[in-house]
Amino acid sequence: MNGVDDHDLLFDWNARRRRSKLSPRPVFEFHDETLRDGIQGPSIVDPSIEDKKRIIELTDALGVHSADIGLPGAGPRAVEDVTAIVRHAQECNLSISLGCAARTHINDIRPIAEISQRTGQRLEVLAFIGTSFIRQYAEDWNLDRLLKFSGEAIEFAVKEGLPVNFVTEDTIRSHPSTLQPIFLSAIDKGIERLTLCDTVGHATPDGVRNLIQWTRNLIDGTGTEVKIDWHGHDDRGLGVCNTIYAVEYGADRVHGTALGIGERVGNAALDQVLLNLKLMGEIDNDLSKLVLWCNTVAEATHTPIPRSYPLLGKDAFRTATGVHAAAIVKAQRKGDDWLADRIYSGVPAGLFGKRQQIEVGHQSGLSNVIWWLEQHRVPPTAGLADYILAAAKQRSRVLSDDEVQDLVDAFAG
Repeated sequence: MNGVDDHDLLFDWNARRRRSKLSPRPVFEFHDETLRDGIQGPSIVDPSIEDKKRIIELTDALGVHSADIGLPGAGPRAVEDVTAIVRHAQECNLSISLGCAARTHINDIRPIAEISQRTGQRLEVLAFIGTSFIRQYAEDWNLDRLLKFSGEAIEFAVKEGLPVNFVTEDTIRSHPSTLQPIFLSAIDKGIERLTLCDTVGHATPDGVRNLIQWTRNLIDGTGTEVKIDWHGHDDRGLGVCNTIYAVEYGADRVHGTALGIGERVGNAALDQVLLNLKLMGEIDNDLSKLVLWCNTVAEATHTPIPRSYPLLGKDAFRTATGVHAAAIVKAQRKGDDWLADRIYSGVPAGLFGKRQQIEVGHQSGLSNVIWWLEQHRVPPTAGLADYILAAAKQRSRVLSDDEVQDLVDAFAG
């Protein structure tokens, strides 16, 4: 920074009054649901098995600790895909732990046990059941039925030597009078994790705090080491925010999907969670393949990435505004890439293999045009920049490179 300390240039209100690191837990983990919960989205195309193998490789490369790779109880194709992913992970010596979803029914858990036996891979069972009163009313369930089905499923999985994660759907809208007995029963039967779900994206950060702290107190009272997972959706647009709060409030592991794909408006976007925790200094994961991971998922699932999507969107690092471009250009003139990457960006593009882009449009200034000409190695002919800027001011949008080049040619002609 040419003798200037970075901290002298950026005052971080985010860190004010923070007494320590975000998470009170010594270690917290990430769990990817892209290949299970993510592909339930009605507009999502189920990726080919080759795409699924590539996705799990990239998920592992990001330092994500575990992934749900399917629901074998859905049928033969699901069994084939899960088996192929497990074998591929073994052949590639991936570090990521693998698991499968299952309804709390022995018929769903049996195929997971069979895949585990065939491959020699210990698969986590993510056994789910709805617990909110609204779900119970719609299904004509009661607490005795929930205890029976969940208890039998957990006992079967534990006897098969599989680690069990008990997933209560719609936990955030479930009453403690249901959660307490069903959690205690599951803990007594040998689960290793409890997943608290915001299945319909109802939670606010206060709800995340209240539910996690209540669950933590319940677990502590049993004297066991059962871990807490947080699984959030984005119906209120709070999926990423809630997931970061879940880390702060003591979740041991948080879930998400690439690009936030999933049912309705989707799950918490794991890429954005990783991005934020990296910038907050909470994790040191190598995220150099984060863009590749998301682009691979987007292509494999036929999911268009919105132009304004953080980090990945086409417009994420583009500017055609005169004031903004002038500041970036001045920073680059100083020969300071660090400064140029942050002067008008809260996310350093270079940290993730991208770059700031300056373009020419109706809101541009002369600095935009001069920079464009320099970057495209166009000789600085007198009057050229003014000519291009005047033409750009007559448009109602940003010009493409071809359009600017046409103006260069017209001026020369």
